[in-house]
Amino acid sequence: MLVYPSGVDVSSSALRFLSAKLRQRRRELGTRWRRLSPGRQALLTLAHLRNGHPYAQLAAGFGIGTTTAYRYVTEAVGLLAALAPTLAEAARTASSKAFVLLDGTLLPIDRVAADRPFYSGKHKGHGMNVQILADPTGRLLWTSPALPGAVHDVRAAREHGIIAALTATGITCWADKGYRGAGGTVRVPYWGRWETLSQGQKAVNRSHAKIRALVEQAVATLKSWRLLRKLRCSTTRITSLVQAVLTLHLASSDR
Repeated sequence: MLVYPSGVDVSSSALRFLSAKLRQRRRELGTRWRRLSPGRQALLTLAHLRNGHPYAQLAAGFGIGTTTAYRYVTEAVGLLAALAPTLAEAARTASSKAFVLLDGTLLPIDRVAADRPFYSGKHKGHGMNVQILADPTGRLLWTSPALPGAVHDVRAAREHGIIAALTATGITCWADKGYRGAGGTVRVPYWGRWETLSQGQKAVNRSHAKIRALVEQAVATLKSWRLLRKLRCSTTRITSLVQAVLTLHLASSDR
């Protein structure tokens, strides 16, 4: 396999953050020697998450075996996922904001037609449903565990306890029509065909659309990590991958 230099469009603060966590982890385990230093292991992980390169290509580039590359990435992802904020922590952070934005996105996966639980009729494809909370500026605050793509957004929000958590803090949440009937502090636009709405309802819906438009920035932030654009791993690993990306994003934006 040919090897060539390449770049990863991730901030150096993310690399330093992950390197420090891996270094601490090795001290706790009493690790004496590994093929890659904590910094190189962190770079390997960032390259996998950001660029979506398969393990065989990464292994060739870093001069290690494919199994070793998989083990190093899995270790780093698990470490990052454990540091991701919980819903309760995200709700406390959101309580200091004027409001929050809620949306769901589908992370495409390589499933066959027979895998109906993963098929999203809304997106016309197979994937995993992930709920996203963002602040009024569109900054990503929290991501939910991944559910099969057939799960509707409002059902996913209820199963994760998002509506109850936000209602308990008393913070207003703006969402789209997919959350109709959610209740609590969730605000959705008026339902119905545009021509059947009154002028007042149309004005409210236009205002609502402008407010929640920034949530697309949070979705774009998540999917800027190219691995999440087409997942080819076991569906049981997707939650950890999403939470690892969330941790890296928050660590980078806080510095």
